[in-house]
Amino acid sequence: MHDKSLKQIAEDLAAKRVSSVEMTQYYLDRIDKYSALNAFITVDPEFSLTQARQADRRIEQGDRPSLIGVPIAHKDIFCTKGMLTTCGSRILSNFVSPYDAHVIGKLNHHGAVILGKTNMDEFAMGSSNETSYYGPVKNPWDETTVPGGSSGGSAAATTARLTPAATGTDTGGSIRQPAALCGVTGFKPSYGVVSRYGMVAFASSLDQGGPITRSAEDAALLLNVIAGFDPRDSTSVEQPESDFTADLSAPIEGLKIGLPRQYFGEGLDGEVDGAVRDALAEYEKLGARLIEVDLPNSALCVPCYYVLAPSEASSNLSRFDGVRYGYRAEDYDDLIDMYQKTRAEGFGSEVKRRIMIGTYALSAGYYDAYYLQAQKLRRLIAEDFARAFESCDVLMGPTTPTTAFALGEKTSDPISMYLNDIYTISVNLAGLPGISIPAGFDRSERPIGLHIVGQYLQDHRVLKVAHRFQQETDWHRRTPPGFD
Repeated sequence: MHDKSLKQIAEDLAAKRVSSVEMTQYYLDRIDKYSALNAFITVDPEFSLTQARQADRRIEQGDRPSLIGVPIAHKDIFCTKGMLTTCGSRILSNFVSPYDAHVIGKLNHHGAVILGKTNMDEFAMGSSNETSYYGPVKNPWDETTVPGGSSGGSAAATTARLTPAATGTDTGGSIRQPAALCGVTGFKPSYGVVSRYGMVAFASSLDQGGPITRSAEDAALLLNVIAGFDPRDSTSVEQPESDFTADLSAPIEGLKIGLPRQYFGEGLDGEVDGAVRDALAEYEKLGARLIEVDLPNSALCVPCYYVLAPSEASSNLSRFDGVRYGYRAEDYDDLIDMYQKTRAEGFGSEVKRRIMIGTYALSAGYYDAYYLQAQKLRRLIAEDFARAFESCDVLMGPTTPTTAFALGEKTSDPISMYLNDIYTISVNLAGLPGISIPAGFDRSERPIGLHIVGQYLQDHRVLKVAHRFQQETDWHRRTPPGFD
C-alpha cells in the first residue's frame, strides 16, 4: 500500500477500494514501526482516526474532494487546532494552537487526514535537522547521516514511506535541500502562492510553505489544495485559481535550460556534478537546449541571507517571552529576569546565535552597514535572475554541493553548515519557484538532487519540467533498503 503515489491513494479512497480508516491505521503502524528515525514529534492516533472516520462518512455521502481521506504529515511549524505545535523547540513544547494555519485548514476542508507533526530544526533554523529540541532525525538511506533541514522530518517520513506526502517550509532551501538529501521531491512555490497565515514565522520575507512528495505530479496535486489567495496574509498573491496538474505531460521540446556557471565550479562534489550532467543529457534527449548563463552575485547570497534572515528572526522571535504562552522559567526575580531566563532556557544555541546576529545587524550604528547593504544586494541577486531568464526558460543545477553528511559532522562549524544551502538561498531572496527532484546516487548510495528554478509565478512550468524528467527516469521511485 505504501508504494502507491498520492494520486493513486486518492483514487483508491474515492473509489472506496480502501477506507480512510484502513489507510490511516496502516501508516500509523509504519510510523510506530520505524520510530527510531525520529521523524515525528507528535502522533495522536485517536485524533487521526477521528478525522479518517469523518472522511469515510463524507465519501459515503458522495462528497469527494481531491484529497478526501488521504493521510498527510505536517511539519511542526504549522499551527494545528487541538494538537501540539512545537516548532522543534523547548519554548513551545507545551503549546496547543487554538486555530489552524491556512495550509492545515485548506487540507481539513478537503478531508485530508493529519497523520502527525514532523520533526524539524528549531524554529526552522538549520540545514541538518540536528538543532531540534527533540533530537536529530536520521536519513532513511543511511541512518548515520543527516536528512537535511529544516524540514528533515517531513523529508525522512516521505522517503521511508511513513506518509504519502508531507508539508514543509522553505526559508533558504529547507524544503529542497532535505528533499535532495533524502531522494524525494520538494517544491518551493513562488513567494506568496501559499499563505503564511498560521505558519510560525522565521523570516517573513523569505518563508514559504510547500509540498514534499515522491513525485512532481504528487506535488502539483497537493499544491492545488494548499495554494490560493488568503486575505489574512498581506503577502498572499491574489491571482485566478490554477490547476497545477494541467498539461504536466506536455512535450518540452525547445525548452531553453540555463546553466549558471557559478553552480558548477569549486566546492561541488564530483559525483553530484556527474549525476546532474547526466540528468541534463536526459533533458537534451527530450528536445531541450542547454545555455550557459551568469549569476554574478550568487556567491554573495549566503552572507546576504545571514544578515537578512537573522534580522527578521530577531524581531519575529521576540514574541516568545513566557508571558502569554509556551515555556516559562520557574525561578525569577522580576519581569525582566523572567524574560531573560525564559529565553535563555527555552531557546537552543543556533536560535540564540541567529537572534544575536540579527539584533546586532539591526542595532543603531550597524543598520546601514549591514541590513541596508544586504537589502541592496538582494535586489542585485533578483536582477541577476531576471537577466538570466531573458535567454532561458528555467535554470538547472545541483540542489546541494554534496550528498548527505554524517550526523554531528558540521554541528561545531556553523559556516560549513550554512554553505550547504549555497545553491538554494538565492531563490528565496528573489521569491522564485524552485524544485528538487531525485537524479541519482553517489557510490555510497546517498541520493543526489537536481534543482530546477523558474520565473516568478511560473510554478506550472517548473512542475511540468520536473514531471517530464520523472516520466523518463525512475530515481524518484527508489525506496531505501529496509523500508520497502
